[in-house]
Amino acid sequence: MRADYDIAIVGSGFAGSLLAMIARRLGKSVILLERGKHPRFAIGESTTPLSNLLLEELATRYDLPTLLPLCKWGTWRKTYPELACGLKRGFTFYHHQPGREPQRDDQLLVAASPRDAIADTHWYRADVDAFFVSEAQRAGVDYLDEVRLESAREQDGGITIEGERLAVTARFVVDATGPRGFLHRALALPELPLPDMPATQALYTHFTNVRRLGEIDNPPYPVDDAAIHHIFDGGWIWVLRFANGVTSAGAAASFSLGEGESAWRQLIDRFPAIRRQFASAQPEMPFVHAPRLSFRSGAIVGRRWALLPSAAGFVDPLLSTGFPLTLLGVSRLARVMERDWESGALATYARQTEDELLATSRLIGALYATMDNFPLFVSLSLLYFAAASFSETARRLGKPQLAGSFLLHDNPDFQMQPILERARAVPNEAESHALSDEIRRFIEPFNVAGLGDPQRRNWYPADAEDMLRAAPKLGASRDEVARMLDRCGFQAAG
Repeated sequence: MRADYDIAIVGSGFAGSLLAMIARRLGKSVILLERGKHPRFAIGESTTPLSNLLLEELATRYDLPTLLPLCKWGTWRKTYPELACGLKRGFTFYHHQPGREPQRDDQLLVAASPRDAIADTHWYRADVDAFFVSEAQRAGVDYLDEVRLESAREQDGGITIEGERLAVTARFVVDATGPRGFLHRALALPELPLPDMPATQALYTHFTNVRRLGEIDNPPYPVDDAAIHHIFDGGWIWVLRFANGVTSAGAAASFSLGEGESAWRQLIDRFPAIRRQFASAQPEMPFVHAPRLSFRSGAIVGRRWALLPSAAGFVDPLLSTGFPLTLLGVSRLARVMERDWESGALATYARQTEDELLATSRLIGALYATMDNFPLFVSLSLLYFAAASFSETARRLGKPQLAGSFLLHDNPDFQMQPILERARAVPNEAESHALSDEIRRFIEPFNVAGLGDPQRRNWYPADAEDMLRAAPKLGASRDEVARMLDRCGFQAAG
């Protein structure tokens, strides 16, 4: 391998490999370095409509046609049946109290698609990351695994990264290694707190023989074909099913979880429905205990380096925010590459990355503060679903200027901070009702999915009529929205 490159990318998860492919399409020489070896275990597995749209946009803009089938469940299963993924029709929430079965009012179901063929997916990362690496190599990226890097040193014209029996010089280095990753350690970057986010930890693994929750009366989608969130005071458990019989599950909490299978069993035994779901489950590998889950780097870019959003910070798996944040970062760094790493563009990238990380932190921190107040938790969740569905719809209509940031955080008419501060203040029942009413009014100008309709009792289908009625909110006609829905395979009616 050559010892000097235009770009070195450290970390060969899907995002690092994707950025490497894009750089090659832009005519750059690229080396991709990996500490481990594929296939390997990883979490961060659940896509969203917005993240799939971002991947579709990147694959189209940079001529990466082999990635396009991954943007929908139906095309994925038809094109790449050997790559394991799971069907994600939406977001399922159940609220639990110790020793008590969840009731109808303890549910929030938000559909993301009207049918399986165009649904989102859970990525079995052992398969998917290996596929992205192979595609990067096919694109002409030099790839080296089982590399233990030790230092990074800036010099005139480049930055040299060194490890055991390796020294590579590149004009620019991108860190895609995740929280507290390579450049954070090598450059001794500071770590900053995340505002309004409690200290959290996680305990997780992959399982087999996880039972389905079972169907309830006429839900908007099969409740198990989703990202399942079991919510309880101070924490939550995720359940993500793959088509290969494996299920990803874990807990994130603001209290001490402990380590190993005994800690997991002690946690789920408190909640009858979760205990039943995992009664026959077998862990496929040892549990991973992450004692410090959230993270924020004190620096995101330098003169010759940048952290991807996944390396710049991490909040929580709640609401599957990691994929869209990371893919927005990939898209922005790709644009910077097109302009040859202008310093002003890098500063803008750093500001956008940090602002979106902080906006996500404030929302998820408020959700943690209300996990024992499920009606208010549901109302706060609608802030996310309103912003995400509006953003996706605007982009699909060719109006990305309406949704230039994650969670619409830079839109002056969607400033959530006052609402989130009041939610974190532990309001009483009357105050919670008043705040929930205020949230419904707040999201209305951006509500394209019928969110907050009391007649739906927190079950929200993917309904074409909701989006058709909302056309004026997007500066579009009803016919424009109908054509967009048909292009997306939504099969709009009326």
